Amino acid sequence: MSTHRTAHRICPLCEACCGLVLDIERDTQGVEHIATIRGDDSDPFSRGYLCPKAVALKDLHDDPDRLRQPLIRRNGRHEPATWDEAFAEIARGLGDVQARHGRGAVGITLGNPIVHKLGLTLTVPTLVKSLGTKHVYSASTLDQIPRQLACGLLYGHWFSVPVPDIDRTDWLLVIGANPVASNGSMWTVPDFRGRAKALRQRGGRLVVIDPRRTETAKVADEYLPIRPGADVFLLAAMVHTLFAEGLVRLGAAASVVSTEDVEAVRAAVAAFAPDVVADRCAIPAETIRRLARELAAAPRAAVYGRIGTNGQTFGTLSAWLIDVLNVLTGRLDAEGGVMFPKAAALAANTMGPPGIGRGVTTGRHHSRVSGAPEVIGEWPITCLAEEIETPATSPEQPAVKALITVASNPVLSAPGSPRLAAALDTLDFMVSVDIYLNETTRHADVILPGRSPLEDGHFDVAFGQLSMRNHVRYSPPVGLADSGQPAEWEILLRLSEIAQGRGPGGMVDVAALDDRLARQEAERFAGDRAEQAFAEASRWRGPERRLDLALRAGPHGDDFGRRPGGVRLAALLDAPSGIDLGALAPRLPEVLRTPSGRVDLAPPMLLADLPRALAALREPAPPLVIIGRRDVRSNNSWMHNLPTLAKGPFRGAMQVHPVDAQRLGLAEGASACVRRADDAGHHDRHITVQVHVDDSVMPGVVCLPHGWGHDQPGTRLHVAAERPGANLNAVLDERLRDPLSGNAVLSGVAVVVEALSRSAAHR
Repeated sequence: MSTHRTAHRICPLCEACCGLVLDIERDTQGVEHIATIRGDDSDPFSRGYLCPKAVALKDLHDDPDRLRQPLIRRNGRHEPATWDEAFAEIARGLGDVQARHGRGAVGITLGNPIVHKLGLTLTVPTLVKSLGTKHVYSASTLDQIPRQLACGLLYGHWFSVPVPDIDRTDWLLVIGANPVASNGSMWTVPDFRGRAKALRQRGGRLVVIDPRRTETAKVADEYLPIRPGADVFLLAAMVHTLFAEGLVRLGAAASVVSTEDVEAVRAAVAAFAPDVVADRCAIPAETIRRLARELAAAPRAAVYGRIGTNGQTFGTLSAWLIDVLNVLTGRLDAEGGVMFPKAAALAANTMGPPGIGRGVTTGRHHSRVSGAPEVIGEWPITCLAEEIETPATSPEQPAVKALITVASNPVLSAPGSPRLAAALDTLDFMVSVDIYLNETTRHADVILPGRSPLEDGHFDVAFGQLSMRNHVRYSPPVGLADSGQPAEWEILLRLSEIAQGRGPGGMVDVAALDDRLARQEAERFAGDRAEQAFAEASRWRGPERRLDLALRAGPHGDDFGRRPGGVRLAALLDAPSGIDLGALAPRLPEVLRTPSGRVDLAPPMLLADLPRALAALREPAPPLVIIGRRDVRSNNSWMHNLPTLAKGPFRGAMQVHPVDAQRLGLAEGASACVRRADDAGHHDRHITVQVHVDDSVMPGVVCLPHGWGHDQPGTRLHVAAERPGANLNAVLDERLRDPLSGNAVLSGVAVVVEALSRSAAHR
């Protein structure tokens, strides 16, 4: 006879972080299975909403391709191994590289699933520090680092990111973002579609600007197509209009924004009049002026931009100008504008002296080959291939000879991926911490599998700092563990010890390491109550113990007994749907961590980059460019291996406007060859794509989603391989970056598209 139980869970598959209820059935053999997954109606944040990804959690947990024991490459094949064998091989391989080339010759790449796993989020810094290397790369430089850099310069910390207060706004401009598909990004907002509908029902207005009529554009009051890469010109022209028409009103930010900074911005955008930029943007000058007027006139308004604005050569400038628009129209820190969340734990802008700080610094060191500046402790991931290929010229600047990848698949996600794949094959040693044998981990000498998300506790460290409403939630492990494998935080601690030459992983005392880290956190958070706090938190271990300490020290915590009734981990276990901490509230000036104690609206680094944008404005737009896109079912490459998300129509086709299809001789469902326009003489650097004729993209633009290309030998992604798609990053140029942040240029790259005969497509 079977039995049932329910478990609450925060979905770990995108930034919406929806609350779920899992119905779990135990069969007659005592084995538990997920029966159903539904939205948690009692969740104060997501309010019962869920998307198809949440249902696919069952597929992920049960996926036969998901690794459950270590693999070691032997005689060119990945073969099962014990954990002790795997760690011993890592100790040998890393130790050999460090002995011959120095500790700095070991690099590390970090993927975005890390921010969805509490254990990885809290333990990755320990591993990076233990490696003692400058070769740190992550998915941030393929995504959001321009936004973080702009916010760091203005507000003093990389994660002080103001987000739209969507439930109270009257006018919302969305540029280069598709929150209906992403559920927000650098803005945690479940059920954007429902919230947009509520905005319109209360008389508000949603305007979307994008080269493609996205899912978000389809629910908007107004959609305006823009030429890819022209966001910086449009935004600067809107700022220009605010000054030209006397519409600048600082509102709540008046006391923390200097007149000198405002005047510096006025002078910086003087050349970007709407009439000057209109043709390059493909948006009429009068429309640009109208947008600025509507933003200034609305009772409550906000401007939001995301990866479309970030993934271009002017990514940081565009991110900054979005903030400038919000500041100059009085929307910063105002109800219905853009506001700063107050996370329950581990947010730097809730710790230390309020209203002032050290600010941020970039360029403390530069990459060895391209000279790219360090930002947030890392170099652009598009520098990795050249840092492997180029021999070292001095011991102080070693090449990458060994690599650790953690939940990272840059062979699919980074521009220049064929070059990177070839470079990985030249490494002396490579180890991957990953749940799949995929396009990147197939190059590894050792693969250490992580657990299913349902086997670990869950707390969103990052997304509480980006949420459209303050809340706090924790999900304990659901159970269902069948492998006996260590948690990822334990794996990373073992790797940390190996990196410091402290013996093979099997000899590492993980419990002692965990105690040491927890005691350090107790001293950091609890001060003179450290011993008491450490003792009380020791009912947990690993990341949960450190989380409890951080919650108690946080702005909503019990301050280790000084604020009875405050948040602590035990209270969250008693509230499985989470605790509502209220709507966003004004936080200026306490949220600031700048040396000046002000919003530094005119950072010299950004002002100095505007002439580069002005020079680009004078250049003609390319005749045909390519952009990426997101789909709610395939935000990341590994989601293509989950049957629930993979079924239905093929989502990896290239969208082409009917006018371009006719001009290029492209037919619906046919194949086409795509290569960069500057690679015309190199026909080997191309991809073959399936064509979808679709007027949702503007003429002169083709659109292909990222994360596809599952046709590489040696991988074990059987569902994804059935419809592999084409890898967009195989034709993007790894040398193209935003020079300030190092973010890759992923949008607006000039391409040549040619129709293929049926026989040519199958060669």
